[in-house]
Amino acid sequence: MLIRHFGSIAACTARITSSHSLLLQNKRLMATNIDYTVGLNEEQVAFQQVATDFSRKEILPHAHKWDQQKIFPSDVLQEAASLGFGGVYVKDDVGGSGLGRKDAAIIFEALARGCVSTTAYLTIHNMCCWMIDEFGTEEQRKQWLPELCSMEKFASYCLTEPGSGSDASSLQTKAELRGDMYYLTGEKAFISGGGRSDVYLIMARTGGSGPKGISCFIVPKESEGISYGSQLDKLGWNSQPTAPVILENCKVPKENMLGMVGMGFKIAMQGLDGGRINIGTTALGGAAECLELAADHISSRKQFGRTLDQFQYLRFKIADMATELTAARLLVFQAAEMYDEKHPARTMHCAMAKRFATDVGFNICNNSLQMYYISIDFVLVVSEQIIQNY
Repeated sequence: MLIRHFGSIAACTARITSSHSLLLQNKRLMATNIDYTVGLNEEQVAFQQVATDFSRKEILPHAHKWDQQKIFPSDVLQEAASLGFGGVYVKDDVGGSGLGRKDAAIIFEALARGCVSTTAYLTIHNMCCWMIDEFGTEEQRKQWLPELCSMEKFASYCLTEPGSGSDASSLQTKAELRGDMYYLTGEKAFISGGGRSDVYLIMARTGGSGPKGISCFIVPKESEGISYGSQLDKLGWNSQPTAPVILENCKVPKENMLGMVGMGFKIAMQGLDGGRINIGTTALGGAAECLELAADHISSRKQFGRTLDQFQYLRFKIADMATELTAARLLVFQAAEMYDEKHPARTMHCAMAKRFATDVGFNICNNSLQMYYISIDFVLVVSEQIIQNY
């Protein structure tokens, strides 16, 4: 469990600064009065507090610089991993924290309040770790996961191609077995961590057309025949590198196949179920930060002799945003619980949660931005950066 990194819940809670502890204890100090601990057990509240403290101290103060200068904060990610955030739902025998998906959602939501982009990369890394933990052999788990969970090494997920996005089972990257080596040829597109990550989980075709012809491979960065395209110029998500991964007869030992031949599409889709929860969760974090900033802003800025929160239109707008955020959190947390329970309808609910939470998140960030757009201060910088990351 993550709590082992601190010894006890009391020790975990003690890490919170006195001012932030007061904020959590007195919910009325939150600009919207939303209680973000509702429905959480004692351990989950402790996880949330640790992640919030880390986000406030180590992520939020630097997020704008990371975005503007396109800095990948590997050192901060490694600090996050020292708290157990590098392998949140990986078994603890290989360095993971052994938590569930709702626990992870709580942690990622808190981290995303500091930077959506950086947290989103962290969730992708966690997804890759889980795939190895869930489908790998004992040898693969022991070989790859200790350094991935500590984030001494970073991981990327490689499914999308220039010609296959939503129709993922039509991917064209091929893997041919020659002796003891597979040779991979093709191109993966829009890869988070592309060119920077140390380990790539690559879906490639080992058989005929369709999903059953796809297998998954663990490919080290230094493999012969792998190269990386130029970093993409993006509106947001600039704290994580994004580039094509190019495979030209890339040599991969056959023991680096994850799972059995033909299991790649199943592995990829199960990874994406959890990935959809994670992206919904990061949207919640960014939205919550913008909402609280906007609500605080309109309570202090004056126009026409009174503060903006005295205008009924803005009060209704804040109420609508708070309601939608709360509904989105419930949907995401429900999907996370269904994932942990292996509910037969979990795939549908993960997709619904991701769709709803990201749409709600964008709308909240956009509406928040309009409320204080004329204020040239840190709040404006934060809101613009968050909305770019949608």
